[in-house]
Amino acid sequence: MTVDELDTRILRLLIEQPRTSVREYARLLGIARGTLQARLERLERTGVITGTGPVLSPAALGHPVLAFVHIEVTQGRLDEVGDALAAVPEIIEAFSITGGGDLLTRVAARDNAHLEDVIQRLIRLPGVVRTRTEVALRERVPHRLLPLVEAVGRAARTS
Repeated sequence: MTVDELDTRILRLLIEQPRTSVREYARLLGIARGTLQARLERLERTGVITGTGPVLSPAALGHPVLAFVHIEVTQGRLDEVGDALAAVPEIIEAFSITGGGDLLTRVAARDNAHLEDVIQRLIRLPGVVRTRTEVALRERVPHRLLPLVEAVGRAARTS
Protein backbone atom coordinates (compact mmCIF):
# COMPACT_ATOMS: atom_id res chain seq x y z
CA MET A 1 0.00 0.00 0.00
CA THR A 2 1.18 3.49 -0.83
CA VAL A 3 1.05 6.02 1.99
CA ASP A 4 0.91 9.56 0.67
CA GLU A 5 1.55 12.90 2.34
CA LEU A 6 -2.05 13.28 3.56
CA ASP A 7 -1.96 9.78 5.04
CA THR A 8 1.25 10.76 6.82
CA ARG A 9 -0.37 13.89 8.26
CA ILE A 10 -3.33 11.78 9.44
CA LEU A 11 -1.06 9.19 11.06
CA ARG A 12 0.98 11.91 12.77
CA LEU A 13 -2.19 13.35 14.34
CA LEU A 14 -3.35 9.90 15.45
CA ILE A 15 0.00 9.32 17.15
CA GLU A 16 0.34 12.78 18.70
CA GLN A 17 -3.33 13.33 19.65
CA PRO A 18 -4.91 9.88 19.99
CA ARG A 19 -7.98 11.02 21.93
CA THR A 20 -9.14 13.67 19.47
CA SER A 21 -12.41 13.27 17.57
CA VAL A 22 -12.62 12.55 13.85
CA ARG A 23 -14.35 15.90 13.40
CA GLU A 24 -11.44 17.70 15.09
CA TYR A 25 -8.85 15.76 13.06
CA ALA A 26 -10.63 16.83 9.86
CA ARG A 27 -10.67 20.45 11.03
CA LEU A 28 -6.96 20.38 11.93
CA LEU A 29 -6.09 18.84 8.57
CA GLY A 30 -8.36 21.16 6.60
CA ILE A 31 -10.19 18.29 4.90
CA ALA A 32 -13.78 17.05 4.83
CA ARG A 33 -14.82 14.60 7.54
CA GLY A 34 -15.87 12.09 4.86
CA THR A 35 -12.44 12.28 3.24
CA LEU A 36 -10.79 11.63 6.59
CA GLN A 37 -13.15 8.76 7.37
CA ALA A 38 -12.46 7.15 3.98
CA ARG A 39 -8.70 7.50 4.51
CA LEU A 40 -8.92 5.99 8.00
CA GLU A 41 -10.96 3.05 6.70
CA ARG A 42 -8.43 2.43 3.92
CA LEU A 43 -5.50 2.63 6.36
CA GLU A 44 -7.25 0.10 8.61
CA ARG A 45 -8.30 -2.19 5.74
CA THR A 46 -4.76 -2.30 4.34
CA GLY A 47 -3.21 -2.98 7.76
CA VAL A 48 -1.37 0.31 8.22
CA ILE A 49 -3.52 1.05 11.29
CA THR A 50 -3.73 -2.10 13.38
CA GLY A 51 -5.33 -0.85 16.58
CA THR A 52 -6.71 2.12 18.42
CA GLY A 53 -6.52 1.14 22.08
CA PRO A 54 -4.56 2.81 24.84
CA VAL A 55 -0.84 2.17 25.34
CA LEU A 56 -0.42 0.59 28.76
CA SER A 57 2.56 0.47 31.08
CA PRO A 58 3.45 -2.99 32.46
CA ALA A 59 5.38 -1.22 35.25
CA ALA A 60 2.29 0.75 36.29
CA LEU A 61 0.39 -2.56 36.29
CA GLY A 62 2.84 -3.88 38.88
CA HIS A 63 5.25 -5.59 36.46
CA PRO A 64 8.34 -3.33 36.31
CA VAL A 65 10.85 -6.03 35.32
CA LEU A 66 11.22 -6.33 31.56
CA ALA A 67 13.13 -9.23 30.04
CA PHE A 68 13.71 -10.68 26.61
CA VAL A 69 13.65 -14.46 26.61
CA HIS A 70 15.08 -16.32 23.62
CA ILE A 71 13.55 -19.77 23.24
CA GLU A 72 15.09 -22.64 21.31
CA VAL A 73 12.46 -25.08 20.06
CA THR A 74 12.61 -28.71 18.94
CA GLN A 75 12.34 -28.89 15.15
CA GLY A 76 8.78 -29.18 13.96
CA ARG A 77 7.25 -27.80 17.17
CA LEU A 78 7.47 -24.07 16.57
CA ASP A 79 3.73 -23.59 16.03
CA GLU A 80 2.87 -25.69 19.09
CA VAL A 81 5.24 -23.73 21.33
CA GLY A 82 4.11 -20.44 19.82
CA ASP A 83 0.50 -21.30 20.59
CA ALA A 84 1.43 -22.30 24.16
CA LEU A 85 3.10 -18.92 24.74
CA ALA A 86 -0.28 -17.24 24.29
CA ALA A 87 -1.40 -18.89 27.55
CA VAL A 88 1.36 -17.16 29.56
CA PRO A 89 0.00 -13.74 30.57
CA GLU A 90 3.43 -12.29 31.36
CA ILE A 91 4.47 -12.70 27.71
CA ILE A 92 3.50 -9.43 26.11
CA GLU A 93 5.05 -10.15 22.68
CA ALA A 94 6.55 -13.12 20.88
CA PHE A 95 8.28 -13.33 17.52
CA SER A 96 9.75 -16.10 15.38
CA ILE A 97 13.35 -15.10 14.72
CA THR A 98 16.51 -16.05 12.89
CA GLY A 99 19.87 -16.38 14.61
CA GLY A 100 20.34 -17.64 18.16
CA GLY A 101 17.04 -19.27 19.01
CA ASP A 102 13.69 -19.74 17.34
CA LEU A 103 11.46 -17.39 19.33
CA LEU A 104 12.01 -14.09 21.07
CA THR A 105 9.58 -13.10 23.79
CA ARG A 106 9.15 -9.90 25.72
CA VAL A 107 8.24 -10.73 29.31
CA ALA A 108 6.93 -8.44 32.06
CA ALA A 109 7.38 -9.59 35.65
CA ARG A 110 6.70 -8.27 39.16
CA ASP A 111 10.27 -8.92 40.31
CA ASN A 112 13.24 -11.18 39.57
CA ALA A 113 11.74 -14.13 41.45
CA HIS A 114 8.56 -13.83 39.40
CA LEU A 115 10.66 -13.66 36.23
CA GLU A 116 12.39 -16.88 37.25
CA ASP A 117 8.99 -18.53 37.77
CA VAL A 118 7.89 -17.46 34.28
CA ILE A 119 11.11 -18.79 32.75
CA GLN A 120 10.66 -22.10 34.57
CA ARG A 121 7.13 -22.31 33.16
CA LEU A 122 8.52 -21.73 29.67
CA ILE A 123 11.20 -24.40 30.09
CA ARG A 124 8.50 -26.94 31.00
CA LEU A 125 6.55 -26.35 27.77
CA PRO A 126 6.68 -29.38 25.46
CA GLY A 127 9.06 -28.61 22.61
CA VAL A 128 11.19 -26.05 24.44
CA VAL A 129 14.86 -27.09 24.39
CA ARG A 130 16.39 -24.14 26.25
CA THR A 131 15.99 -20.47 27.00
CA ARG A 132 18.33 -17.51 27.29
CA THR A 133 17.21 -14.42 29.18
CA GLU A 134 18.32 -10.82 29.00
CA VAL A 135 16.93 -8.33 31.52
CA ALA A 136 16.34 -4.78 30.32
CA LEU A 137 17.94 -2.19 32.60
CA ARG A 138 16.51 1.01 31.16
CA GLU A 139 14.46 1.93 28.13
CA ARG A 140 16.60 4.11 25.88
CA VAL A 141 14.20 4.56 22.96
CA PRO A 142 10.54 3.94 23.72
CA HIS A 143 8.35 2.15 21.20
CA ARG A 144 7.69 4.70 18.52
CA LEU A 145 6.53 4.92 14.94
CA LEU A 146 6.38 8.66 14.30
CA PRO A 147 9.95 8.90 12.91
CA LEU A 148 9.15 6.07 10.49
CA VAL A 149 5.86 7.72 9.49
CA GLU A 150 7.71 10.99 8.86
CA ALA A 151 10.35 9.21 6.75
CA VAL A 152 7.60 7.57 4.68
CA GLY A 153 5.95 10.97 4.26
CA ARG A 154 9.23 12.55 3.09
CA ALA A 155 9.71 9.73 0.59
CA ALA A 156 6.13 10.20 -0.68
CA ARG A 157 6.79 13.92 -1.26
CA THR A 158 9.94 13.26 -3.30
CA SER A 159 8.52 10.49 -5.47
